[in-house]
Amino acid sequence: MTVLDARSLNRATLARQLLLDRAALPVHAAVAHLGGLQAQEPQEPFTGLWSRLRAFDPAALSDLLAERRVVRTHLMRRTVHLLTAEDVLAWRARFDAMLRQRVLGTYRRELDGVDLDELAAAGRAVLADGEPRSMAELARAVADRWPSAGPRPLGEMLVAALIPVAQLPPRGLWRARAGVRNLPLASWLGREVDPLHPDDEVGRALVKRYLAAFGPAATADLRAWCGLAGLPAAVKAVREDLVAFRDERGRELLDLPDAPRPGPDTPAPVRFLPAFDNAILGYDDRTRIIDDAHRGLSVAGERVVLVDGRVSATWTVAAETVVVRPLRRLTKPERREVAEEGSALAAFLSDGESDRARVAAG
Repeated sequence: MTVLDARSLNRATLARQLLLDRAALPVHAAVAHLGGLQAQEPQEPFTGLWSRLRAFDPAALSDLLAERRVVRTHLMRRTVHLLTAEDVLAWRARFDAMLRQRVLGTYRRELDGVDLDELAAAGRAVLADGEPRSMAELARAVADRWPSAGPRPLGEMLVAALIPVAQLPPRGLWRARAGVRNLPLASWLGREVDPLHPDDEVGRALVKRYLAAFGPAATADLRAWCGLAGLPAAVKAVREDLVAFRDERGRELLDLPDAPRPGPDTPAPVRFLPAFDNAILGYDDRTRIIDDAHRGLSVAGERVVLVDGRVSATWTVAAETVVVRPLRRLTKPERREVAEEGSALAAFLSDGESDRARVAAG
């Protein structure tokens, strides 16, 4: 079986994640291809798409949210993601059990004795008037029935697990500052989420969609991306449609036969990634893109810079200046390319009012 080294996996990841060459895709198609974008920080997906798409206009993403073609909701790993309406309606039921278990993993003691079906029915009754509510407002509306549980556990179980909801605009719009207001997906999108298929059609689709955007990858990587443990049967069902490799650790990696796998010497441009980008979080073994020594950055909300395809710096914005702090010594050509890309990012983030970028010593 062919062994793919870390650099080969890196280039494949960049290609699938639209980070090797900016893609000439509509925003809706890009969100679909990526299987959604991590979005608990509302403005971060705009940077993620700017780094991936040619001539990205942030108004295009805002319009998709306002038009209900893209939705903010809890899904993969119980985190907020930005997904196409089609995907969230098709996939949401497959995530129900995982979402419940993840909330219970945090609040098992507080929710002990709470009938979750009754809680879901109570929450739906409150939301039946069509009025968007914050998690706290929804929790307070049902708290009298379960006073010992506390509003936070009740609210998280309702909003993140029991009731498929959308976080409504203006939350998530370009430059908007707005709190979270929730409405059931069925009300916001005009139809109920699709029921589970007995043959796990969704599971099979998730395997192939994941590999299209993240492959080649191990089943542990697939699980790390979506948070679902019960996909072995889905992998087995589509295995004949896949090809297999091994990484340098000996893990089996699966992939779509015709998906791009650029050579390890393919040049990789500097790319700025937002906080919690799935190009990093979408793997169990993240060494293809980030050194183990810096792995903590990927879960701490640090924005990172890819140099030669790997996490090599962090970045922030101060006084309309993109400030880059290297994690290793950069060569002069690398520093120049980082500064140029940082300048372009500064112009994007400031609507052209500043192109200032500074690369700190390192």
